[in-house]
Amino acid sequence: MVRMSTTPAAPGSTALDAAVAARLKRTADGLLPAIAQQYDTGEVLMLGWMDDEALHRTLTTGRCTYWSRSRSEYWVKGDTSGHVQRVVSVALDCDGDTLLVKVDQTGAACHTGDRTCFDADVLPVAR
Repeated sequence: MVRMSTTPAAPGSTALDAAVAARLKRTADGLLPAIAQQYDTGEVLMLGWMDDEALHRTLTTGRCTYWSRSRSEYWVKGDTSGHVQRVVSVALDCDGDTLLVKVDQTGAACHTGDRTCFDADVLPVAR
């Protein structure tokens, strides 16, 4: 696990390309939701949070780096579990407030051991 800071990086304080950083619309905490999707099947795997530094690391290493709101630290998906997310592409949505990270997922994406974070609790829909 990478531990560089105990707080999210302030906008503009990272090596993230300035033109990319200028397009981001972050939460009050400086974060963006990042949806991880399996690149070849379209499965939505999980939702994590990134700040500028996590996005920079994701773009430059090819491995998903997230900011843990509960642990207040950066984490690279798979460093402790072996369930690695290798980045295929990263897209910013039309509003600049959400990232879509297409990955090649090794093993489970969810910390519970499920393939996705959306496998275990499917809600009924009236038809």
